[in-house]
Amino acid sequence: MNFPDLMAGPPPTHLPADVATTELQSGVAPVDVVRDHPASPAAWAALAQQAVDADADDVTVYAYARVGYHRSLDALRRNGWKGHGPVPWEHEPNRGFLRCLALLATAAKAIGETDEAERCADFLRDSSATAAETLL
Repeated sequence: MNFPDLMAGPPPTHLPADVATTELQSGVAPVDVVRDHPASPAAWAALAQQAVDADADDVTVYAYARVGYHRSLDALRRNGWKGHGPVPWEHEPNRGFLRCLALLATAAKAIGETDEAERCADFLRDSSATAAETLL
């Protein structure tokens, strides 16, 4: 007789492919991809990263990353996530969310939101140790 493992955590969440990724990879500007796909975590992550790379104000980076983070939470919930559990970096469609979360942690720290920076960094580590090692 088989019994479910009651001590096991929730299964990993795997987001579906993000159509914005193809456009970003083909060189479409992140701002244009966000306009076409405003629900895309990958598009918001690319826009936030572009702001970092251009030495934009930390508040701008924070705003882009925060929008991407919230759009990511919506996508995670639509795909069975219950507020905790692994979101593996190894599954490429999850990377938009994980990148937004890392960028939000960094930007929050830069603007003095220490508690939020720590919560986001912990959330990233809890979601994917690989993403935390790669992005923080």
